Amino acid sequence: MSDDSRAALTAQLQAYQARWPAEHEAVANFLALLSHPDAFVRARLESHFTASAWLVSGDGARAALMHHAKLRRWLQPGGHADGDEALPAVALKEAQEETGLTDLAVDESAIFDLDRHWIPERGEVPGHWHFDVRYVVRALGSEAFVGNEESLALAWRPIAEVAADPDPSLSRMARKWLASAAT
Repeated sequence: MSDDSRAALTAQLQAYQARWPAEHEAVANFLALLSHPDAFVRARLESHFTASAWLVSGDGARAALMHHAKLRRWLQPGGHADGDEALPAVALKEAQEETGLTDLAVDESAIFDLDRHWIPERGEVPGHWHFDVRYVVRALGSEAFVGNEESLALAWRPIAEVAADPDPSLSRMARKWLASAAT
């Protein structure tokens, strides 16, 4: 990891902690992973960084979710960094690839959410942790999806509805979005 990339991500994590002080332990875990030189490659089997998009409609009232083909769950678009240390760019690329939407913009200045989640063993890949850094991505043009093999379905869901989703990761992001819209 370059010193510039390390400094930028460290600053973003510190700013995130200032906004969400109750998530101190999560931030500490992400900063600890950042100290590993191979933290951005999936070959680091214990844990590695991923990036996701909290993909919102132009009016800010809906979020784009995909029904993940492997995990069989509704999730936000996202994926492996595969060595790319620019996590906002990874979130944008994944949102474009997984939804087919092209007129998107990512807020590179701030981390929107952090989530560490367990990925079960699959084939020869052992179970491992994803340290998912999430950024706001906005749809600026067409909202017509073109899916790919990674999803069984794509849908725009009202964010107020997502706030009541039983998945704590999705509902937390929706509540953060709604709280930021209220201020």
